[in-house]
Amino acid sequence: MTSVRQQNFLLRKEKILAMAETLLLDNNQDITLSELATELDIAKGTIYKHFKSKNQLYLELIILNETRLLEISQKYNNDIKTYVSEYMLYNMLNSNRTILLHVIEERLTNSERKLKELFEKLYQIREQRIIEIKDMTSDYLKSLDSAMSIRDYLSYVWTVTYGASLLLNSTYYQKSIGSRERLIKLYVNQALMTPDKISHAVL
Repeated sequence: MTSVRQQNFLLRKEKILAMAETLLLDNNQDITLSELATELDIAKGTIYKHFKSKNQLYLELIILNETRLLEISQKYNNDIKTYVSEYMLYNMLNSNRTILLHVIEERLTNSERKLKELFEKLYQIREQRIIEIKDMTSDYLKSLDSAMSIRDYLSYVWTVTYGASLLLNSTYYQKSIGSRERLIKLYVNQALMTPDKISHAVL
């Protein structure tokens, strides 16, 4: 049974993560632990009781985000069209979060060597997310007589989603976008239409 002290510890960690995410998205750039401590009205040392470094904090934010995506997979694992729509909307409607977390993950992957266990946890969650929708995606592609593999199709959905997020997050392109809602719907429809009747010929 979890003690009151342990519950308070976990609750404080959740608050730190929530505030870190808010600051990161509000600033649209890197944050400092001093800024975070000030916003939470706690000592900087208190943050270190939960996170050994800012990189660990960032990686746990990425894991939290991936867990939300896993929940989408679990909730809509019997309806491919709803799943693709919900997955893409989650990312595109919060395009700055999608871009920032991806950039941070790339940076940590190339530079951080002390967080192996957390990276393994991230990849396990990501793998579980794919497992949740594997059969549904396979059935969908077969129903369309598509030669595209499950991995390639899901990679394609991510590519369209990330590209759309870049556009939606661009100050320059936002000036020329007519209806964001119409554009987002177009991207979702594009992802769902692409695998239809793909040729089996070797390209």
